[in-house]
Amino acid sequence: MLETSIGLIYMWFGALKLFPSLSPAETLAKNTIDILTCGLIPSSVSFLLLAVWETLIGGLLLINIQTKNVVKVAIIHMVFTFSPLFIFPGECFNAAPFQLTLVGQYILKNLILVSALMTLYSSYKTQIKLVE
Repeated sequence: MLETSIGLIYMWFGALKLFPSLSPAETLAKNTIDILTCGLIPSSVSFLLLAVWETLIGGLLLINIQTKNVVKVAIIHMVFTFSPLFIFPGECFNAAPFQLTLVGQYILKNLILVSALMTLYSSYKTQIKLVE
């Protein structure tokens, strides 16, 4: 159930990014990637790569291919989703650290996804030990 729900979320959010102006995170993601890459990758390219990355993670989770590795990649992705909290605190907080803006809430909800991904990852480790 976790694989499917996380896969659907990744597919949905990634697919929205494939179409200009459909993703509510477009500006935030472009600005964040711009800062993280020091502007070396054009925003249009980096945003497309993010869309493909998220869609691929979602698709692979849904069809159950290389799931343990996909979960690792998803966790790495999730770590980067928290960077706007530090890079753009004015967009994430009305009054730090407790009064979140809608953008801050959008980011902080990823704690649930990280927890679910970590649960999945630890279940794969347990499954491997049981098989061995």
